[in-house]
Amino acid sequence: MQRIQQGDLVEVIAGKDKGLRGEVVRVLVKKNRVIVNGVNIMKRHRKARPAPGGQQIPAQIIEFEAPLHISNVMLVCKETDQRTRVGFRINEDGYKVRYSKKSGSDIE
Repeated sequence: MQRIQQGDLVEVIAGKDKGLRGEVVRVLVKKNRVIVNGVNIMKRHRKARPAPGGQQIPAQIIEFEAPLHISNVMLVCKETDQRTRVGFRINEDGYKVRYSKKSGSDIE
């Protein structure tokens, strides 16, 4: 189980986008990175290229969200609306759940 999962609200704690919040779009587990909606926007220049059917696709600048290292983001607690560390515990049903160390409440 990961500390940060897809759909979580996180805050960036380091880097050029420090202080921004966004929802996790994707978690890249093997690379320890997350993609956050609206954060770490990069630009790529694409050359003009031929398309099927004899047409030409024009040159363009594409904007996209680049991955951030997972250590540069912290989960935002829904109860306190502050960033928090994440802990794990076993609930009474025997399932492992994440919980907010700031408020002590479970994270769904």
